[in-house]
Amino acid sequence: MRNPVVPKVAVQSAPFDVGIEIDRLISGRTDFGASVVFTGHCRDEGGRIAALELEHYPGMAEKELERIAHEAAARWPIAGLTIMHRTGKVVPGEVIVVVIAIGEHRREALKATEFIMDFLKTDAPFWKKEHLPDGTSTDWVAPKQ
Repeated sequence: MRNPVVPKVAVQSAPFDVGIEIDRLISGRTDFGASVVFTGHCRDEGGRIAALELEHYPGMAEKELERIAHEAAARWPIAGLTIMHRTGKVVPGEVIVVVIAIGEHRREALKATEFIMDFLKTDAPFWKKEHLPDGTSTDWVAPKQ
């Protein structure tokens, strides 16, 4: 029987270092054979976007990320999991989200990561507004289907 996964979940305005987060999850561990890291970056959409502004409902967003993390761990035999998401203004090139899953085999870690990212793109309680180079901004962007 495997040990229950205690996921690390964080929502923060400060940038995070993906390498440090990988090290935190895997350092000193020998109970996994695969690690999958997904990083989502802010893109400029061909120069159309100067920044994204990401908002969340404090407390609810973290609770939803924890819920989806536990659901992923229940579906696939992963050994560890980290989910981190930025809020506030993020400029093109900066990391918005990182999901790190480790497991005995790659398939489980890949599936758990994809499941979490699908949730983040469609159902997570985050809202985005695009800031344009001319100083204006768009209305809040609708989530992906």
